Amino acid sequence: MRVMVAMSGGVDSAVSALFLKNQGWEIEGATFLLSEGDAGLAAAADAKKVAEFLGIPHHVFDFRELFAEKVVGDFFSEYEAGRTPNPCVRCNRYIKFPAFLAEAEKLGCEKIATGHYARIAEGKLFRAAALEKDQSYVLYNLTQELLPHILFPLGERTKTEVRQIAAEAGIPVAEKPDSQDICFIPDGDTGGFLARHGCGSDSGDFVAEDGTVLGSHKGVAHYTIGQRKGLGLSLPEPLYVGGIDPASRRVLLVKNEELFGRELLAGGFHWISGCAPEKPLRVQCKIRYAHKAADALAEALPDGTVRVVFSVPQRAVTKGQSAVLYRGDEVLGGGIIL
Repeated sequence: MRVMVAMSGGVDSAVSALFLKNQGWEIEGATFLLSEGDAGLAAAADAKKVAEFLGIPHHVFDFRELFAEKVVGDFFSEYEAGRTPNPCVRCNRYIKFPAFLAEAEKLGCEKIATGHYARIAEGKLFRAAALEKDQSYVLYNLTQELLPHILFPLGERTKTEVRQIAAEAGIPVAEKPDSQDICFIPDGDTGGFLARHGCGSDSGDFVAEDGTVLGSHKGVAHYTIGQRKGLGLSLPEPLYVGGIDPASRRVLLVKNEELFGRELLAGGFHWISGCAPEKPLRVQCKIRYAHKAADALAEALPDGTVRVVFSVPQRAVTKGQSAVLYRGDEVLGGGIIL
């Protein structure tokens, strides 16, 4: 059976391809061009080196137009609306799985594989065995149609093991550092990127809950809920971003204890099973990638949204981020926090 491996030029995808080749799969590699600039070309060049090392064909799929529409365009519109999006969620939903699988099938491949740390079994998605590297949070949009075609070779491995395997095998990118930034903002300056594109860069006021103006800010796109650093204010006590109103260009500052909330509403909700539960479920819910899943009660509402009520209040629930529901290690689904 032929498998197309998504090869980003990094060590995770390289070791994924190595594992599958050693298991006897007939594999090919593919790198995605997602945005303009040298980063994508450099990734493709590294991936090609790995493919040559493994002795497999290598393809380049140009998804730049689709990425600009579905990921970057959404990124701008979400920040303009005062929300903080996770572009990896959108990329996985539209590109790294459905669009990739469509291209792989054109070339005669029946399955696709990526270097994500997660697991699939019996039509269900599970967290990685090594929770410190688990990436299931950004994969909750996978469908029953897609799951049978996907392989996650690293789901049972730790990052340390993967690095060691790459070094022992002599893979060319064994020592390449992990990318820590949004792929289309390689310098990590999200606010600067948005400002250069005229998004959320008009100045406005920092305000207290009673409406008192505390100072001026450099544009709502530079801030997210819970933020303290980078406000540029001299205040008598620590204050944090507690709300963003793009219409008035006001950024609300509050005390830390006022950032905690017990309830959220998530829209655009996707249940991996394909069916919303008829009754409320006891779950664990993550409200951002690095958040520890917290005990909660989740209820699917008639309009398709999901209400999540936490057992213990959670800090900085942020509009635009994803609320992802777990039952143990199983990922039940997720949606965008409204």
